[in-house]
Amino acid sequence: MLATDLAGTWKTALEAQLAPITDTDITARTDKMAADGVTSIWFSDRPRPPWLGTVPSVRVSRPDGQKHLAVTEGLVKFEEGGWRPVRTSLPQFLSWAFAHRIVPHTPRSPLWYPQRPLDTVWTAPQYIAAEAAHLEEEERRRRLHEARLAALQREKEKKKEQIRARNAVTQAKALAEATIAEQAARTRPPSTHWQVARVFRRGVDQALAKLADEHGVTATVGFSTGAPRYAGGVPLVDGSGVPAAVFDPDPHRVRGEAFLLLAGLLLIFPSEADQRRFLNASNIKKKHWPVDGYRTDFVEAPVGGLGRAWGTRICACATPQLVAKIQNAEYPAEPSEQMGPATALFRAECRTCGGRYDKPWRRTSSTPVAQQRFRRAEEPRNRNQLGRAQGGSHRGCDDGTRK
Repeated sequence: MLATDLAGTWKTALEAQLAPITDTDITARTDKMAADGVTSIWFSDRPRPPWLGTVPSVRVSRPDGQKHLAVTEGLVKFEEGGWRPVRTSLPQFLSWAFAHRIVPHTPRSPLWYPQRPLDTVWTAPQYIAAEAAHLEEEERRRRLHEARLAALQREKEKKKEQIRARNAVTQAKALAEATIAEQAARTRPPSTHWQVARVFRRGVDQALAKLADEHGVTATVGFSTGAPRYAGGVPLVDGSGVPAAVFDPDPHRVRGEAFLLLAGLLLIFPSEADQRRFLNASNIKKKHWPVDGYRTDFVEAPVGGLGRAWGTRICACATPQLVAKIQNAEYPAEPSEQMGPATALFRAECRTCGGRYDKPWRRTSSTPVAQQRFRRAEEPRNRNQLGRAQGGSHRGCDDGTRK
């Protein structure tokens, strides 16, 4: 059906599409009519025509007891930041369309629709203007919010720069003091801490190789190993005695002088798991977390050496039964009044509760616990064998005497 006004200034084709049709075909037919100067409105009374909204269209139905068809889908109005459906009679809809009080529109805001959204809807020009104003206000608020965030970020970076400047001074001082201590230690024979670190610390050689290969630093184990400033780790120093990295520090010892030094150095760990444990434990203590975080790396230390896993459970036994784990072996230990050489590099744990012993301790024997148990188990058997051997010898003598 073709509708026009009395003066013939506009022509609108009213198309009732009852047969199935594709989006491509209905769009082509609409474009062909538009090229001839004829606008179109497509109608369907199907429950959900797949082409609805592809072209200017509405879905109609006849409500119970109503004389005229009603537009049930395709006519909307803009309110509360979105499009909501409007129901009206088909004659009313056509009168609005012919008078250009409603026009086709592609919505840019959400459709509060119980069905799927439509690409093209019918609405009044004032609602189109309301949507445009709403989107402009949202854009203005977004730009204002981003400007506030940018200002906060600039202020945050400014404070970080001030902290970095202060940290640079304190870290340089800590590094200078560590260098002086290392150079002084080189004038004395190697300490027990240094010897233990070179022999028993799993992954030290791999850490030195990583420093050389990936960071271009030729380093050795520092003679000042065991100093509290390294938080139980091993200092790796260059040819001038300047610490270039610290191997496997204990997160529970990073405080004071150790924090100032370690915050500015590369920290290398014997495994990725040890690296993750250190970062997790340090992150809990925000006071001991650098403004830009720690610089960390890890190596794949050979299996079978000392495997250290920092725990969070601390021994609180009145009479702890201690063992120290050194190079995959357990050695007997006991509480002590001061830190020994092994205490600075290794960990003792309590056999009673299984917790980590964080107070001073010392190793009481250089023989592993397993060997001591084996020896104790062998002693009775050796005594029995010796007794049998001696008894047999005496019997032999007696027999000889009788002869």
